[in-house]
Amino acid sequence: MNLNSLKPAEGAIHREGKVVGRGQGSGKGGTATRGHKGAKSRSGYSKKVGFEGGQMPLQRRVPKFGFKNINRKEYAGINLDKLQLLVDNGVIKDTVSLEVLITNRVVGKNDLVKILGGGELKAKLSVTAHKFTATAKAAIEAAGGEAISL
Repeated sequence: MNLNSLKPAEGAIHREGKVVGRGQGSGKGGTATRGHKGAKSRSGYSKKVGFEGGQMPLQRRVPKFGFKNINRKEYAGINLDKLQLLVDNGVIKDTVSLEVLITNRVVGKNDLVKILGGGELKAKLSVTAHKFTATAKAAIEAAGGEAISL
């Protein structure tokens, strides 16, 4: 072993990338690899999201249209045949409440529920929901049940 063959142990050196801005003798002095002038050469520069170098950004070039009502209420719709399927599977007996629907993962815990008139209901059910369509309410009452609005 000679002094000229000594080197650090494997994994002992963690130099990442090039060392810049340490004077002209390093070969990476002066502009420190940032080029000359412009925003990117300066400290504190951060590109804004969607910035395209001064060109009009895409989100401003694309035409806008339509209207989005921020007060709109979205209802999770459940058809009568879905309720009948739950009765057939023995999940529900005579009352359908929000808690029952949430525990059986028919709706989410924050959903507003609307019962729709699709399908056929044979069972006598007491259904509690936020809204009912006219056909759903008529079908539930025709089967001998009741529709309770929250």
